[in-house]
Amino acid sequence: MKALVTGGGGFLGRNLTKRLIERGDEVRIFARSKYPDVEAMGAEAVQGDVTDRAAVDRAVAGVDVVFHTASRIGYWGPYSEYESINVGGTTNIVEACRAAGVERLVYTSTPSVVIGDEGVPAMADESIEYPKRYLSSYGPTKAQAEKFALGASDASLRVAAIRPHFIFGPGDPHIAPRLVENAKKGTIAQVGDGTNKVDVAYIDNVVSAHVQLGDALADPKTPCSGQAYFLGQSEPVVLWDFIGRVLEGMKAPPVKKNVSFKAAWAIGATLEFGYRTFGVQKEPPLTRMAAVMLGTSHYFSHEKAARDFGYDPVVSTEEGLERLFAADAPAS
Repeated sequence: MKALVTGGGGFLGRNLTKRLIERGDEVRIFARSKYPDVEAMGAEAVQGDVTDRAAVDRAVAGVDVVFHTASRIGYWGPYSEYESINVGGTTNIVEACRAAGVERLVYTSTPSVVIGDEGVPAMADESIEYPKRYLSSYGPTKAQAEKFALGASDASLRVAAIRPHFIFGPGDPHIAPRLVENAKKGTIAQVGDGTNKVDVAYIDNVVSAHVQLGDALADPKTPCSGQAYFLGQSEPVVLWDFIGRVLEGMKAPPVKKNVSFKAAWAIGATLEFGYRTFGVQKEPPLTRMAAVMLGTSHYFSHEKAARDFGYDPVVSTEEGLERLFAADAPAS
């Protein structure tokens, strides 16, 4: 099988590329920058941007399956930038796949597509509807891209979406490093009473799910075509216990401050208004979306993924954390 991994230099993209190569697949990555270490694994590289249709056409030419992991992430920034990359880029990928005769596309989505200003019910499944209002540019643009990709699925191009939540593990450039940095600065505070539960997903489990889903789409009769799937560990974690465990394992100071969810929401709203009013480009230290993510529960049923393509998070949360800490530990 010949696979294309967009965002092949990112945390998920490089781990997915490594797994595919290890099992004997031919892999091409598509990214804006050069990644010599990924190419050293044996991957072919095409450099370009998902917003450039000509570059996308070059990237998808001759492949059997596309794993579209590239996106604009985060909860702050110009809507036009999120729309261009998340919506425009995904549109280019889908249309290029169809033009090139690619039969399988796995789209990396996010649970943020269903998290609006009122949060989500516990153990929601994929029948939950998209919210009417979002608190950032990330959620609505990923939702629009997901709807377009899944709506394009048919007999000639089978498309499915994966919604992994809070991916962690060795090499994570986002969650653990940011927690440690803020803890050392003393700028992290517990939001709410600390009992809220969330899904997390260890990187190897997310990679396995992508590979399994890509393989499942090879069957024209697969139930996965046109479907979205939530992903996480076997059980949700209590978020602030998990954060405390990460900080302890990475030798960072514990969280000592606390703010109520109501106060966090108000602070986030005030900061957002001020930053927009005065044209401040950097991300505020707290936003309403961050308050929701840190102070409310958001975890989902994974039964559909288990049923349709055999998803099984074999690496436990505790083992995943131990691997993260081992990778972070200084060499002796």
